[in-house]
Amino acid sequence: MTESPSFVRPDVAMFLQFLNAVPGPKFWEVSADEARAITSAMRDVADAPVGELAVIRDIEIPGPAGTIPARVYDNRADRAPGPVMVFYHGGGFVIGSLYTYEPYCAEVARLLDLPVISIDYRLSPEHPFPAPAEDCEAATRWIASSPAELGLKVTGLITSGDSAGGNLTIVTTMALRDKPAAVPVLVQFPIYPVVTLDPDWPSMRDFANGYLLTEEAMTYFGEGHAAVPNDYRSEPLNFPQEGMPPSLVTTASLDPLRDQGLAYVDKLRQAGVHVQHISADGNIHGHINIRQAIPSVQTDVEGYIKALKNMLADVTPST
Repeated sequence: MTESPSFVRPDVAMFLQFLNAVPGPKFWEVSADEARAITSAMRDVADAPVGELAVIRDIEIPGPAGTIPARVYDNRADRAPGPVMVFYHGGGFVIGSLYTYEPYCAEVARLLDLPVISIDYRLSPEHPFPAPAEDCEAATRWIASSPAELGLKVTGLITSGDSAGGNLTIVTTMALRDKPAAVPVLVQFPIYPVVTLDPDWPSMRDFANGYLLTEEAMTYFGEGHAAVPNDYRSEPLNFPQEGMPPSLVTTASLDPLRDQGLAYVDKLRQAGVHVQHISADGNIHGHINIRQAIPSVQTDVEGYIKALKNMLADVTPST
């Protein structure tokens, strides 16, 4: 039995009370550089420590407009051939970075016991649509080819990301479905993804203000990214999903993006794709980066990775 849509976890309520009372300008009221600085500072206040990990290593990936920075996280110093997760961070295509997502990526590398490679794609408004998607596709194809610089033998891919990175997860997976890379995408794992430019959803109205991702923030991101309507990279919900790999899709019940995420789950099911949906009931958009401020998020993340492990076990041969 799921909770009422109006249910708010106690630790989520406490965080929102704190967040909404913080004085000073909000990130959507300042320049992109200032907004990125605010987001980086939030990691130090709200997210969990990075913790111990055998490998945290920066690499450079050739991209369509120059080098794409990336960071490898691994629980093991020596790794046999196997799958890797390619992670595309969130932040409305405007904010977010390797730094702001380092605690989450490190935790996934520990829980999943597979390498996680975080992609520092170009950001808008300096590099508007479709630059982020172009970088993510190029980086993922490079990783799939197991180049010597990567230092890993890759046998399959897990594509994943949250919010804008959830969009990048889906559109990168679509691109690799239509023109396969050197190894297949085994599972895609979009987290509260952006899948349409259409704002007309009940959850967009119900949670437009006071729940971290606000109407003002979404307008700020939209203007910066300048996505083109009717392109699969901006509105994957409106394009065929047949032939997509098994998919784990998560949403949050207090998220403005909740309903479009649910619509994407339905789209996958109608296309005959094996899909599992997990709802973070009583939780907000962006929660994977707030594990210290909202302690219950740790249970969410552990549940996501347990479900992902089970999906991977179904599509990879046992050893």
